[in-house]
Amino acid sequence: MRIGLFISETGIHGSTIDVLVANAKWAEENGIDTGWVPHIPWSLDALTALAIVGRETSRIELGTAVVPTWSHHPYGMAQHALTTQAACNGRLAFGIGPSHRNVAENWYGANYDAVIHHVRDYVDVLDACSTAQRQANETNGGPGGFGGTVEFIGDRYSVHSILDVPGATEVPVYLAALAPLMLKLAGERAAGTITWMCDEHTHATHVLPKLSAAAAGVGRPTPRVIAGLPVAVCDNAAKGKAVADSKFDMYRHIPNYARMLELGESGSPSEVAIIGTEDQVAERVASYEASGVTDLSAMMFAVGDDAAERSENLERTRQLLAKLAKENRS
Repeated sequence: MRIGLFISETGIHGSTIDVLVANAKWAEENGIDTGWVPHIPWSLDALTALAIVGRETSRIELGTAVVPTWSHHPYGMAQHALTTQAACNGRLAFGIGPSHRNVAENWYGANYDAVIHHVRDYVDVLDACSTAQRQANETNGGPGGFGGTVEFIGDRYSVHSILDVPGATEVPVYLAALAPLMLKLAGERAAGTITWMCDEHTHATHVLPKLSAAAAGVGRPTPRVIAGLPVAVCDNAAKGKAVADSKFDMYRHIPNYARMLELGESGSPSEVAIIGTEDQVAERVASYEASGVTDLSAMMFAVGDDAAERSENLERTRQLLAKLAKENRS
């Protein structure tokens, strides 16, 4: 299993560029496989942030988890992602998703009905842009030297343009896929899926079977399964679970995540979360790997009665993640 962690704060106070770069450098120096950045209104633009991080690092994979599709036209999103890919020399794991009805309709004024059709067209445009970039790379700028041709006519988007981002290579797309049709699309077309609020049972009985069947149906291997999971090392697991239930209770009330919790064995965010001593956390990480998860995207959270204990436990958490990453590569 690849071990990744969020290098940008996901709470109500987002990270500055300086903090993000420092976190990314620490993760790279300590063997972490992937550094993830969310795209949320109270923090940095994820792709721009990773373009900066890409210039300050050299090895670590850099991922968005995830950029809402509604925030960019797919042609503009493709150029943005290709630019980030050029900045980080091919290390971008580009996670996108349609988010939730409330976000689509109230934040962006979009129509969330039949959202799978929106996502299919979106992926089609991204693929057309990748084809154009490959064409440009292979023919020294494409026909006429102004880039490869982007041609797509769909129900939601139509594009007739050119594209060539200097230094860019094709960008692997990861879908935030939880529902059956999204998992089918991810299995058929994407480099993987990024999940959240899914326990081992949900991965083993819902995510993996649908993803694998879709991939097999088009002659592809099963793509990556990147599990976003809250993680906390602490000596008192009961205290850690109480913190997790308080901190992550909101996900019980977001329909997409509530359905995943209902598919799980407990229905509780604190039971999805990985909490306990170093040995207990390592054992639970292994159980997620056994369920078919290929990548951990750890959202670390602090447990403790005071600031000093919370800080100590956060450091224990990231040191354990670094240890697991190194062990998995050895």
